Amino acid sequence: MTLGEMIAVFCAGLVAGGINTVVGSGTLITFPVLLATGLPPVTATVSNALGLIPGSISGAIGYRRELRGQGRRILRFGAGALLGGFTGATLLLALPATAFERIVPVLVGLALVLVVLQPRIGRAVQERRERTGRAARPDGGPLLSVGLTLASVYGGYFAAAQGIIYMSLMGMLLDESMQRLNAVKNVLSALVNTVAAVFFLFAADFHWTAVALLATGSALGGQLGARVGRRLSPAVLRGCIVVVGSVAIVQLVLR
Repeated sequence: MTLGEMIAVFCAGLVAGGINTVVGSGTLITFPVLLATGLPPVTATVSNALGLIPGSISGAIGYRRELRGQGRRILRFGAGALLGGFTGATLLLALPATAFERIVPVLVGLALVLVVLQPRIGRAVQERRERTGRAARPDGGPLLSVGLTLASVYGGYFAAAQGIIYMSLMGMLLDESMQRLNAVKNVLSALVNTVAAVFFLFAADFHWTAVALLATGSALGGQLGARVGRRLSPAVLRGCIVVVGSVAIVQLVLR
């Protein structure tokens, strides 16, 4: 890499670390930059997964206050995230690149619709609980566990908008604030990135310079993102998710 390319990769990691902590979809920034440096697509994907791990962990640490009291939930969802991340990483090396790319925009679009409708769906679910006398399930039930595991499969394959899908699913099925859900999202993303990266270490080629630059930038960005993200109101946070997700769909369709 030239000096200019190294600076670009570092800056992309910095921005992606912040965006991943607040919303998700930071991969849509880092992936094109890595391709622009001349890395092959699979090598860029693998290097990106490795490099963004510190950012995911940094973001989760930044949201540690919102994680209090969610230990059991993290353990339950985390098991599915590890399984899904490993499965997605395996599919990345086993399937043609076009296999998942065709459905990615559809998945992101569906997630955005769910995020926009989440307040209305949440009110409807709450009214139904009041009529039936049933309390909200603290873990969201089997539907949420399965949905998060499938989202983790996608995340292990191509992490763009993974966080948006997590937030849309949890927002519908859990009676929690957006900030506490965002904290869980950061932990799940960190788990998926880590298990996928460990798999890639033994099964794929990666670029160490790119990994180091992304790791440093994303770790700093994760802390900055946590400071900004927890100050946002639910409406603003939801708006950020929709804007970033819409950009993600456009980029994925035109790529």
